[in-house]
Amino acid sequence: MRATSGILKGLNPTVTIASKIVVIGFVLFCAILANQAGQYFETISGILLQNMKWFYIGLVSLVVGFLIYLMVSRYGHIRLGKDDEKPEFSYLSWISMLFSGGMGIGLIFWSVAEPMWHYADNPFTEGLTNQSAATAMRLTFFHWGLHPWSVFIIVALALAYFSYRKDLPFTLRSILYPLVGDRIYGPIGHTVDILTVAVTAFGISQTLGMGVIQINSGLNQAFGFDISLGTQLIIIVTLCTCAVASVLSGVGKGIRRLSEWNMLLSLLLVLVVLYIGPTRYILNTMLESTGAYAQNLVGMSFWSDAQNDSGWQNWWTAYYWPWWMTWAPFVGMFVARISKGRTIRELIGGALIVPTLITFLWISVFGGAALKVEQDARIAYQNKVVAAQEANQPTPPAFTGGPILEATKADTTRALFTLFDNLDTDLFGKLLSTLACLLLGTYFITSADSGTLVLCTLDAAGDSEPPKSIRILWGIMIAAIAGVLLYAGGLKAMQTASIIAGFPIAIFIAVMSLTLFHCIRREPKPWAMLPEHVHPEKDKLDGPVEPLLEPKTELNTATATATAVQANLADKPDTDLAVDQKPLLS
Repeated sequence: MRATSGILKGLNPTVTIASKIVVIGFVLFCAILANQAGQYFETISGILLQNMKWFYIGLVSLVVGFLIYLMVSRYGHIRLGKDDEKPEFSYLSWISMLFSGGMGIGLIFWSVAEPMWHYADNPFTEGLTNQSAATAMRLTFFHWGLHPWSVFIIVALALAYFSYRKDLPFTLRSILYPLVGDRIYGPIGHTVDILTVAVTAFGISQTLGMGVIQINSGLNQAFGFDISLGTQLIIIVTLCTCAVASVLSGVGKGIRRLSEWNMLLSLLLVLVVLYIGPTRYILNTMLESTGAYAQNLVGMSFWSDAQNDSGWQNWWTAYYWPWWMTWAPFVGMFVARISKGRTIRELIGGALIVPTLITFLWISVFGGAALKVEQDARIAYQNKVVAAQEANQPTPPAFTGGPILEATKADTTRALFTLFDNLDTDLFGKLLSTLACLLLGTYFITSADSGTLVLCTLDAAGDSEPPKSIRILWGIMIAAIAGVLLYAGGLKAMQTASIIAGFPIAIFIAVMSLTLFHCIRREPKPWAMLPEHVHPEKDKLDGPVEPLLEPKTELNTATATATAVQANLADKPDTDLAVDQKPLLS
């Protein structure tokens, strides 16, 4: 499938050219006709959310259950590669890259803003109360917990299995092999890869655009930088240049080191806020919210607001799930790329459970600190009301929120930096804002270079080391797409379009779950753990079921030696035995 000469040497010409045409054409459409495109996409996404919300919610919840089953079942022993293959990266580097590629900018953006919105209004409790604060944390945990990570991991698991264990190309077309066979190398496979490239490019670009806006907001709050298109374009050019340099150095150097730096910087920011913030309240909130999440997980997973149909879920849960799905090809491919040699149990346990717990810690620290500021503001207002009533003075205006909620309503990107100002209005608050901007920048670079690597891998028909020329080209294109969308105001249209793009990906996720389970049931190793009478017929397995080897122990060795001695003595004549038989003590 790869060209052997010319300008496209080492690349799949069909996917490379067609994907560029689709991406550039769509971006120009969103940029030139931003208002019309936004209205068009909003209409279609509204129809999908209204009529297919149940499909999004049910599918993601079933994927969570399917992954947990694979993790604890006998299939968890299957290695994503050859049976003797070892992982390329250490656990620390692996977890760091998982978190940096999976959440990064989005989590920093929403860790304060989302709890504020749920605290102000949610369908379960009255807003601006202690009960709504607890509900806000539970809902935020739900939207950033097991469910989004399961969408990423099912793609990573299926791709890693078919590529590393079945020796198929490292592209999403391989997941269809059990259904269409060698036709994945023709138009069907090309179509899958072209759509994957387009969705990945759109998802990365809109996330980078969102990150640039927040970095600009932070620099404005800390240093007075203008919030302007010129500043945002300078940020894009600077950070994308760093991203191209990183992707040229490969996964083992640039991306790995940046991911480790991200984790260290994130840990530093968490510890500082935990120390200077309301430590006791944060720790209690984290413990309580984790318990509430675990207790209500099944109910929240399948809740569809069937009775009230208030529309709230269309703005949040049903919006999040297809949004995560547009990220699934990019994050899933990146996770698969760094997970070769690990078992199914390691991949699911490490990439589903551990990042979820890290996410809970992050949201608890920043979201919890913000809720405490809001609680103090609400109590102060209530005290003012009581004092006014006792003094027969006019009652203060109705309470609509504290400083962080008011800032969030005005501009979502300012939520995090307003929290820092309320923790410390002096130099330390500016230092925290600067640290957050630096962290946003490094997450921006990590997302850009890991996304660029995925796009290049798709163009190169699954080659894990694509030509450097295509890496540079995609790095420039990602920066250009984000810049054009910011310039033309097409970022909102792109975000709305992601809901539409999530629908075919949802169908693809359902298909890959079935093909994956069909193929791992043909693995002979898991059946060796069961009695022979339940084994399938030989033609339904990919090889013979070999019995599990008994571990060699000193007891087994001694038993074997004794058996050999007895056999040797049995062969000796009686005279020899008579000579050899002497008392043990003489």
